[in-house]
Amino acid sequence: MLIHTMRNFFFTLCLLLTTSLAFSQTDPFASLDSGVAKGPEYATATFKGTRLINFMTVEVPGKNTLDFRISHRFGDISMGMPTFYGLDGPANIWLGLDYSFNGRLMVSLGRTNIDKTVTTGLKYKWLRQTIHSNAMPVTVTLFAGWNIVTLPAASASYTDEYKYMTDRYSFLYQVMIARKFNERLSLQLSPTMIHYNEVVAISDKNDVFAVPVLGRYKFSRSVALTAEYGVRINKYSANFSKYQNVMGVGFDIETGGHVFQIFFTNALDMLETQTIPYTQKPAGKQPFCLGFNISRMFSF
Repeated sequence: MLIHTMRNFFFTLCLLLTTSLAFSQTDPFASLDSGVAKGPEYATATFKGTRLINFMTVEVPGKNTLDFRISHRFGDISMGMPTFYGLDGPANIWLGLDYSFNGRLMVSLGRTNIDKTVTTGLKYKWLRQTIHSNAMPVTVTLFAGWNIVTLPAASASYTDEYKYMTDRYSFLYQVMIARKFNERLSLQLSPTMIHYNEVVAISDKNDVFAVPVLGRYKFSRSVALTAEYGVRINKYSANFSKYQNVMGVGFDIETGGHVFQIFFTNALDMLETQTIPYTQKPAGKQPFCLGFNISRMFSF
């Protein structure tokens, strides 16, 4: 009953916040935060994208800005030379569109080839870190997402059957809390809840709790080191020990109007609802893959 109440609370809160007024943003790419002409001065560019590696950041696109994102994962490096260390595949891809009309509220739509999953969501930058004062020491962003598996049931990865259409639904709820300590270092915690309408085994729990930790250290104007680690909280499956926490390390590279992120990660899948609970831990070896994200901003 408590979990059901929490889930409804986060989803309702994100919907209610869509009516809130927001400040405008003058630079949709160099600063993903809203530029403010009056009032307190807010921290900008805590992270250089709406995602870091596998996980979302507190950032949203600027006012009337569309972020087109391509995420790609090559195959498992541990497969060795027969697959040219994963570069020959099999590969996974996710295409996403994130749009904000006011620099605070973001509407998301995407699709990945894994189970032909369609992703939707609302993301709202609720609180913004202030600089030159301690009025607000952190940025807090809320997210509620809804994913739909469109692949035929017999071929899907995470369940044996779908009796009803609603069995194909999964939900993601996050509270992202970040602080930009200085021009180089930013850190974030993201308490997360995932809900599945249909689980893999009858003994599995429908709800998964985790806390991803994200970090970014900027070396120069255009290059930053990034890292993240997702800690699973509850034992949601009898096969819990067969899965592992998600991790990744890489670099952000800004090139003109693009942000290019290249990294190594143990998550061969693409979405939080796939990677957090079901990142595999094969016996005797550690899977890793090379991946990249490309982000391109379009201002209207």
